This record gives sequence, structure tokens and C-alpha cells, in this order.
Amino acid sequence: MAEVAGLLLAAGAGRRFGGPKALAVLDGEPFVVRSLRVLTDAGCAPIRVVLGAAAAEVRALLPGPEAAVVAEDWESGMGASLRAGLRSLTGTDAEAAVVHLVDLPGVGAEVVRRVAARAGEVTVARAAYEGVPGHPVVLGRRWWPEIVAGASGDKGARDWLKGRQDLRLVECGDLGTGHDVDRREDLPG
Repeated sequence: MAEVAGLLLAAGAGRRFGGPKALAVLDGEPFVVRSLRVLTDAGCAPIRVVLGAAAAEVRALLPGPEAAVVAEDWESGMGASLRAGLRSLTGTDAEAAVVHLVDLPGVGAEVVRRVAARAGEVTVARAAYEGVPGHPVVLGRRWWPEIVAGASGDKGARDWLKGRQDLRLVECGDLGTGHDVDRREDLPG
């Protein structure tokens, strides 16, 4: 089986949320810890967490310093986080990376495992929920330089993924919702 890295994007300030979502707590557990557990339980290794807003506080919640990657230009959007994260993985043996977002409490390890099941160097796959594309996204190592070169603003790899004939949607609606948390009222009750 291919070595699949976990890349957790957790740099945002959470302006609509009222603070960095990485530090939000659900059921007594910070989102960043919950998301790390999901990637770990899914078998991702190595795992990198991209930090930006409140980097020191979020870093303190990580199991070790090797997991942290700071996107210095995080305020420019998700593209900066994706660039920093993929660059941090280039020195590893990972053949693919699972890109997961910190604000998806309805996405568990089962979803990550299903999307990453056939990951390899040329994989382009993403979770879908009732046919609607979502996260996580699996990006084969072959594509990382292209993605890094094109990732900008708040789109991450959205433009790069758009219209790709090799994109495989992996239905996960039976395992989770894929809904992100933008505002505090979006938190599961």
C-alpha cells in the first residue's frame, strides 16, 4: 500500500466564526486535535498541520513540533496553506497527500480511509456527499509542483481540480456529512 501523508489545513483566523477554528472545541476536544486524530486513525503518515492565526496556541496542542508547518502568508488564503503544506511533504516518502480541513467535524477516519484507499503518485480523488464534491481531497505526488505553482488566494486547489478528467469522486455520504463549520451556530448540537 502507498504511503499517504495527512495534510491538515488549520491556519485560518475564522473571522465569521469569531476566532481560529483550530481552537474551537466540540465535545471537549479542540478541532485541531480531533482532525489530527482522524488522520492518524485513518493511517496517514507523516502528518503535517499548517498553522497561521494563533500559531503558538495551536502548536501547543500538537503532539510534537515536527507536525507543525507555519504558512507565513496564511492571511492571503487557503492557497498559501496548501503551498506550505505540500512543500513540507516533498522531503518525505509519501506518494500522495490527504488534504483535510480543520473545520469538518462530520468527517471521520472512515471517510479519509475510503478516499485514500487506492492512493498513489498520480491519484486525484475527493470525497463526495450525496454527489456533491467536498473534502478530504487526495493529491498524488506527481501533481504537487503544479498545485503549488497554481494555488493562490482562498481557492486552494479548486481551479486545478476543476474539469480534470482523472478526478475520482468517492461517495462518502453514508459515512459523514462533509459540512464545514463557518459560524458558531453551525456547530453540531
